[in-house]
Amino acid sequence: MKTFPLEPIEKASVAELRALQLKRLQATLIHAYLHSPVYRAKFDAAGVLPSDCNSLEDLAKFPFTTKADLRDAYPFGMFAVPRERCVRIHASSGTTGKPTVVGYTQNDIDTWSNLVARSIRASGARPGDMVHVSYGYGLFTGGLGGHYGAEKLGLTVVPFGGGQTERQVQLIMDFKPTIIMVTPSYMLAIADELERQGIDPRSTSLRIGIFGAEPWTNDMRLSIEQRLNISAVDIYGLSEVMGPGVANECAETKDGPTIWEDHFYPEIIHPDTGEVLPYDPAKGTEQGELVFTSLTKEALPIIRYRTRDLTKLLPGTARPMRRMQKITGRSDDMMIVRGVNVFPSQIEELILKQPALSAHYQCVLAKDGPMDALTVKVEVAAGGVASSAAAKAAGQAVQHAMKTYIGTSAHVQVLDIGSIERSMGKAKRVLDLRNTP
Repeated sequence: MKTFPLEPIEKASVAELRALQLKRLQATLIHAYLHSPVYRAKFDAAGVLPSDCNSLEDLAKFPFTTKADLRDAYPFGMFAVPRERCVRIHASSGTTGKPTVVGYTQNDIDTWSNLVARSIRASGARPGDMVHVSYGYGLFTGGLGGHYGAEKLGLTVVPFGGGQTERQVQLIMDFKPTIIMVTPSYMLAIADELERQGIDPRSTSLRIGIFGAEPWTNDMRLSIEQRLNISAVDIYGLSEVMGPGVANECAETKDGPTIWEDHFYPEIIHPDTGEVLPYDPAKGTEQGELVFTSLTKEALPIIRYRTRDLTKLLPGTARPMRRMQKITGRSDDMMIVRGVNVFPSQIEELILKQPALSAHYQCVLAKDGPMDALTVKVEVAAGGVASSAAAKAAGQAVQHAMKTYIGTSAHVQVLDIGSIERSMGKAKRVLDLRNTP
């Protein structure tokens, strides 16, 4: 069966890779200092110069970049090229304030397209595949990122975007794509619609699902693979660093996304102290917060960007480049319930152990007098009824497991199918009503 060949850098030695990273890192620091007023001010305030970076470890001397930096520089203040050199602008939704704005030169777009193409190939794509892109198009980087990458690889692209689930199903059945790029939560909504139309989700032409834009567990992977008879792989990215394609799982191992280290340098830091956690070539790092530095970006070089994603760095397997442990939580998604740290992914794992329950759930935080109260709303599995004894027992089992394994009390409410609003993009797993009048 015909396959795509690996790029030479995907077969390079670790020593060759580190030498390339240092060369590109030094050039990036110079570019940022000379051409971005924000970075010049940040470096000067920290008392460091690009010439202070003589090894990859020296990067720890430089200041972090946060989402607040990008918002404070809104809209184009962090760019390191004149706005006129940018061929495209993307931006976050800005739901918690001003959006973060990112720009791309033509070289940046070419690099991004190449890396998404590499990611799709690593996912198991073959020549002649058709890719159904259900990530949102527009200012969100998912749709156009996946689109350009699939075209760069020479595949046929169906640029559908999000929403219109009934029509998504129609075109999947009529066009017969072999790959879908979508959030895992919306893939479940598509599976629900297939079943509603009387179509077995395992009977479609889809062979590969490339899922990203939100944390999802290995239990969710198994559930999706069994329900749809596809290979589910994880693509990672964020607009501030580039967009989708910063890292991607390799189909032959599916053991966490491989970071494309020729373009991005990763660090793991302690979320509270900012200290860089040591990397053991045999074992990797302890869990901490993922930090990225871009090595080739022109319009918006990003230096030590705090992603808020919690993970570990791991040695390479399918490629010499390092892997990251699958992201299942973010420091800013963490709920503190009566003094206990709780992540939605922990709850998801417990829910998916119950065959009577589905993967559609939401965590609702409210006040019970002066105390925090957590309610987990979860839908019954396909074909089930929320009022049945099996569904009630499953809800009680999750409630008991949360107390036993997570250490917090919660009320688990089992609902009928369709009770929880379906997301057309990233799922909203936490609804915080504690400050709602």
